[in-house]
Amino acid sequence: MEVFEAIKSRRSVRRYRREDVPDELVLKVLEAARWAPSSKNRQPWSFVVVRNPVVKKELAKLAAFGGFLAEAPVVIAVVTDPRASPRFHEVDGSCAVENMMLAAWSLGLGTCWIGTMDREGAKQLLGVPEELNLLTVIPLGYPAEESRAPSRKSLDELVYWERFGQRKSD
Repeated sequence: MEVFEAIKSRRSVRRYRREDVPDELVLKVLEAARWAPSSKNRQPWSFVVVRNPVVKKELAKLAAFGGFLAEAPVVIAVVTDPRASPRFHEVDGSCAVENMMLAAWSLGLGTCWIGTMDREGAKQLLGVPEELNLLTVIPLGYPAEESRAPSRKSLDELVYWERFGQRKSD
């Protein structure tokens, strides 16, 4: 899939088919994350791949709007290290997540960023050391349904030239 096609067509997926995702595809998604840019090339991320149904069910309980985590074939926890990149570990980790999400989509897999969750509880469940940061958990699987593209603001509404508030025609 061409990169702009992946960017424009990617959707957050909350319903997954009950079809296993081969390790080969999981590793391709993680390889895309590994190649994300990071401040001073610190690469302050690591990943926990979860397939265990009991653990996924417990993660789902810890995510306010992520009950569907229990049904995803795979969940990937994204862990960042504030010691490696004190100011930018979350930004760097977010770049890795976006690479993962786009790579997954290009492979026919769906994902969804889980924002609201009991991170400390999830860290404990997954054995993530206290000094590390659990950025998010990402469900991964084959979408069970198609979703329509949401509307987007036009570039005219978003872009200024030279100074904030100055439009191209000004």
